Amino acid sequence: MFQVRTRKAGLGLALLSAATFSTSGSFARSLIDAGWTPAAAVAARIGVAALILVIPAVLSLRGRWQVLRRNSWFVGSYGVFAIAAGQVCFFNAVQHLSVGVALLLEYLGMVLVVGWLWLRHGQKPSRLTAAGSVVALLGLVFVLNPAGDARLDPVGVLWGLAAAMGLATFFILSAKGKSDLPPLVMAGGGMVVGAVTLLVLGVLGVLPMQATFTTVAFAGYRVSWLVPVIGLSLVAAVFAYVAGIAAARVLGAKLSSFVGLTEVVFAVLVAWLLLGELPGRVQLLGGVLIVAGVVLVHLDEMRPKLDEMRPAIEPPVLDEFCLEPELAITKSSN
Repeated sequence: MFQVRTRKAGLGLALLSAATFSTSGSFARSLIDAGWTPAAAVAARIGVAALILVIPAVLSLRGRWQVLRRNSWFVGSYGVFAIAAGQVCFFNAVQHLSVGVALLLEYLGMVLVVGWLWLRHGQKPSRLTAAGSVVALLGLVFVLNPAGDARLDPVGVLWGLAAAMGLATFFILSAKGKSDLPPLVMAGGGMVVGAVTLLVLGVLGVLPMQATFTTVAFAGYRVSWLVPVIGLSLVAAVFAYVAGIAAARVLGAKLSSFVGLTEVVFAVLVAWLLLGELPGRVQLLGGVLIVAGVVLVHLDEMRPKLDEMRPAIEPPVLDEFCLEPELAITKSSN
């Protein structure tokens, strides 16, 4: 029963992570429309999130600095590859491809997670997982509708595939995190490393950094540029990454990556509420298919748990008196 409650909590955290991640597009659009470069918006998002997480991360360590030192390479890898590199690759893909195609390529990361678990840990995908993958990917295609504004560019495709690797790395490393490394510390440390990485790339001129500090248009109103920056940092970074790490530790990399697909559905709903972009029937159908794919994978993940909960039908009396009658008669005569 405890495992069932823990698993439900993990699903709730995964959905919370997907929902908060989905707000990043709406927050970032207001900044980009006001003259911010994508790299500057990402750097602000991660940098402010790092500042917000510093104090909670230090408090969660409770003076156990050896835990951070022991896992420094892990936190560094998470910050560089799962946070900084993944977002940089995605925004570079968007520069060469339509947003729908770029997202479709990025979310191939869930297939990479299944492949990694198969090759590295011998977890061959079952029929339920394969069926869930096909259904979820089909739903993703319907939601994003990449054919509506499709423009393919080989360079953009490579950036999109690199973004998929970054997304897969996020789920794999989040699930692999050591139990003595609190999610707040893992997220906060990763944010610091990611922010420093992006700023260094900006100083070197690898990533263009440009920002305007005036009012921006957001949800039909003129607001300070701080509003979308705080939304990007607090909602789409702090809550999203901390909840995502905690969920991956409970659900594992495979299931958490599939639940992460609901981010696309939440993104459509957020765009509808904040930007007035009403989803069409095809997008709603795609959302249903994504949820159906997640349910299939969840059922596949639950089968071993259900098998463990079933009582073993091995009564010793049956073995003694029915399977070995001669031994039973001998014992009764004695």
